[in-house]
Amino acid sequence: MERGDLAKFNLPDCPGVYLFTKGKGRGKKVLYVGKATSLRDRVRSYFDDDLIATRGPRIVDMVTQADGLSHEAVPTVLEALVREAALIRKYDPPANSMGKDDKTFLYAVITDEDIPRVLAIRGGEIDFDAKRAAGTPYTDIYGPFPSGYQLREGLRLIRRIFPFYDTQKPIGTDSKHQRAKVEFNQQIGQYPRGIDEKEYRRTIRNVSMFLSGRVKALRTTLERDMRAAARSERFEDAALIRKQLFALDHIQDVSLIREDRERFTQGPRIEAYDTAHLSGTNAIGVMTVIQDGMPQKKEYRTFRIRGRGGKSLNDDIASLKELIARRMGHPEWQLPKAIVVDGGKTHKKAAEELLKEIGVAIPVAAVVKDERHRPREVIGAIRAGITEADAVLVNSEAHRFSLSKHRDARTRAMRNIPTTRAAKKSAE
Repeated sequence: MERGDLAKFNLPDCPGVYLFTKGKGRGKKVLYVGKATSLRDRVRSYFDDDLIATRGPRIVDMVTQADGLSHEAVPTVLEALVREAALIRKYDPPANSMGKDDKTFLYAVITDEDIPRVLAIRGGEIDFDAKRAAGTPYTDIYGPFPSGYQLREGLRLIRRIFPFYDTQKPIGTDSKHQRAKVEFNQQIGQYPRGIDEKEYRRTIRNVSMFLSGRVKALRTTLERDMRAAARSERFEDAALIRKQLFALDHIQDVSLIREDRERFTQGPRIEAYDTAHLSGTNAIGVMTVIQDGMPQKKEYRTFRIRGRGGKSLNDDIASLKELIARRMGHPEWQLPKAIVVDGGKTHKKAAEELLKEIGVAIPVAAVVKDERHRPREVIGAIRAGITEADAVLVNSEAHRFSLSKHRDARTRAMRNIPTTRAAKKSAE
């Protein structure tokens, strides 16, 4: 296939899936399945001069062999993600393997338990014949998903519409880490607040239909459920289903869009967190972002540290954990490839423990400072897959940004301090 052939396919500028094919009739073979934020732009990219550098010889060979192309437009990139996986499973296209096998790809599974969980599992851990892994049976297996990051991000987005459990152990297991994760996710609305088994089974049904790529059928089912709820005067249930229907077409899958556009063109996103306070008051936490070695200032964020759980605002470790937990409560923000914290091994370990508690697998690096607060050492950069220079840059941005925000907060507080001696005595 050549670039000039694209005009006849009339590709739209919207999310969807596309299939490169070879042959006609019964001899037609699907060579490759992909998804796109923009079908038009993504398919055009296969005819760029630098294709071999960005995608490799296997894809170049696939495009050369292909003589046909089909596509399916969908409302969101999230829906395109699950349709891509369903079509890869159906056709097993040779160019999608990229030298991998079922053991390398990730799959989404639903556990066969009284209270089912939805998990992301690597193929090597699954006995596909028995639908079992590590002693846990599954009712359904979906995938393979080419991008493990996108599968995990997709599950987080789906969970915003249909809250489900994804704990490491079955619900009811008495584990400190698990209880902490359940309580955290219940607070931010991504786990059910209570267990109504009938209602939760309906949620799992919805998740199953979504992951299998049957989103049109899911919409029909939800519309039917909404009408039934309204007829029975269960108006709160009907309103909830209406919100779910709206979310299916309007979910803010910004992180998937960015990752889809940046996979071959931009470097990794790195985030850094820092806190600042004055004698336990005006505690401020910040998040800074760099990509391609450049600060992304529009994505900087500020958090007012509250000192939850009776912790003092002077407790750096507690403040760091609270900061990261609240940042991770925003799954609509793109997740970073790596996190950088200010401090030594203790701060790095604290961040890793918090991420483990809430079930987020992101590597952590730490920047150690000398007595003049200058970078002395970077811990964990290589393991996190980033350069020490990037770690120092994003950490310096976090420190600068936190001081700036704290200075503003302190200035505002100073304006409210009584200045006369009488007023000062009264304030004491």
